[in-house]
This record gives sequence, structure tokens and C-alpha cells, in this order.
Amino acid sequence: MTLHDSRSRNVATWLRCVHFGVFCVLLSATATVTAQQQSVRPGINDAFRDPDVAEFVGKFETESREVYALRNEIVAACNLKPGQTVADVGAGTGLFTGLFADAVGPDGRVIAVDISQKFVDHIREKARAQGRKNIDAVLCSADSVNLPPESIDVAFICDTYHHFEFPFSTMRSLAEAIKPGGVVVVVDFRRIEGVSTAWVLSHVRAGQEVVEAEIVKAGFARIAERKDLLKENYFVMFRKNPE
Repeated sequence: MTLHDSRSRNVATWLRCVHFGVFCVLLSATATVTAQQQSVRPGINDAFRDPDVAEFVGKFETESREVYALRNEIVAACNLKPGQTVADVGAGTGLFTGLFADAVGPDGRVIAVDISQKFVDHIREKARAQGRKNIDAVLCSADSVNLPPESIDVAFICDTYHHFEFPFSTMRSLAEAIKPGGVVVVVDFRRIEGVSTAWVLSHVRAGQEVVEAEIVKAGFARIAERKDLLKENYFVMFRKNPE
């Protein structure tokens, strides 16, 4: 075999390796996109397509619900500052929206985000009736919070993350909406086999470790947890990673 033949064979082998590597990258990217296009929990939000708002006020805003009973402590743990813009993602009946509006003051802003138009309308009407001018409400989609880029300082997701049908897409849209250094606060049910209630085990698709891993993958870093605050739920904070 000549030196020229040997070099030609080495080049051909190298090119095959490069082509195979590119193919693997494309295959991986395609698999990620395809997986994200599939709902992780089809039908999870069917109850919110045409909700009875009064019925849900009774369900969400009751002392028997841990996050309602400890609502003031939860808001305090978010460490909000006057003048900040907060997105209340999955705001529902607006349990936390008004409390956040008080925390950020008249120079701040609270954007209630929900997948249900009836909840959005309810929050708008309630804010108008109370004379709260620092509250807005936005209808989101199944895979996006539908907020402008770098428009919020803090995102709050309470007992809502397990309702995300497309968690990666939704969290990526949130990452785009948060300002550099912005924070995400997640409160959701502890899902532990043999410990959690039958309702939680059947309704909540994933436990805390899975949720945290998904959020980190979407571009956030875990920065804190308040283990002393809640029993049925966990409280974890994340910061948007620098690009």
C-alpha cells in the first residue's frame, strides 16, 4: 500500500466519523423536539376549559388547603421587592395575585397568567373592583406563558407545575420572559410513594426530583429550598442561568 493510499483511507475514515457524529447530533435533537411535542399528561387541564369560577374559589381559597392557610408566609418567603414585576403562573382564582400586588407596591406589577379565559376574566374583574391598577391578566397556551422577553423579575408557580402538559417548552418560554438574574419560585405537592395521599399519587405525575431536573434542563439553577415552610408541598427557588 502506498503512502498516498494510506492517507486517503485515513481521510475517508475520518469523514465517516464526522458524518456519523453529525447524524447522532441531529438524531438527538430530533428526539428531543419530538418528545417535547408529546403531552406528558393529556387531558390534565380539561377541567379548566370551562370552569365554574365560584366552585373553584371554594376549592382553592379555603383554610383546609395548605397553601391558602399559609399564603402570607409563602409570599414573605418569595422576598419580593417594591417595583418588581411578578408573573403569577397558573394564577387560577387569583389567590396570590392580590397579595403579590401589595408586596410589589404601586410601582410594581403583577401579571396573572392562566390557561382558562374564565379565570383571566375573573382576576381582571376582581382587580378592577378593588381598584388595583398594578394587576394584569394574560391567557397562556399549553406550551407557553405568552409573556414578552425579559419582562418579569419573578415567576411564581404554585400547585401548577404538575399541570404543565409541555413542561420543557413552558419553562423555556418562562426563561425567555424572565430578566437576567430573575427568579422562579415553585410550590407543588410532595409526591412520595407510601407517604403521599392516593389523590396526589394519581393526580401529580412526578416528584420533586423530577420537577427540579426538568426546570434545570430548561435553563435554571436551583438556589434555595424552604423545608421548614410546608408539609404537603415543597418550596424551591431557581435563578435563570446567564446565556
